[in-house]
Amino acid sequence: MKKTTPALLIVDMFSRFDFPEADLIASSALSASKAIARLRQHFKDEGDPVIYANDNFANWQMDFKDLVQECLAADGVSAKIATLLRPAPDDYFVLKPKHSAFLATPLAVLLAKLGCNQLVVCGMAADSCIASTCFDSNSREYETVAVPEAIAGIGARKARALQLLEDSQAAKVVPIDRYLLG
Repeated sequence: MKKTTPALLIVDMFSRFDFPEADLIASSALSASKAIARLRQHFKDEGDPVIYANDNFANWQMDFKDLVQECLAADGVSAKIATLLRPAPDDYFVLKPKHSAFLATPLAVLLAKLGCNQLVVCGMAADSCIASTCFDSNSREYETVAVPEAIAGIGARKARALQLLEDSQAAKVVPIDRYLLG
């Protein structure tokens, strides 16, 4: 049996929360960020890679470190999440132009170089970027895991997205405590 080599993928958690429906997802994002911090610590303790995939607010001159600094300097939920999830120097990142963390990014190449065959996906939002990333991960034959407590979403839309991922077998939906216990 092939050894599982996981990577944690944190999607779109650095945000100015200036998009439509931001007020509807902000509290869910803050809650998810606390679960993501737990997952990230687990991955660090195990020596497994942590990868951030974030959009760049359509600012093609901004890099990931600038994006993090912009969020840290902001007010409210943006700064709280950025403070909690600030990347470590040994973390990886890719900027993404659209919903999926795989579309037009070097993510697949990075995962291959790291030797990863399992992708634990978390971040926001469940019914867009998380779902797109999970479907693309599954189609590339990664064992894909979605941790519901570490995924932000809007009400019933989050529940439907997670149910679709599970029903389609695009991702295993695993509660955080069960994932952390292995």
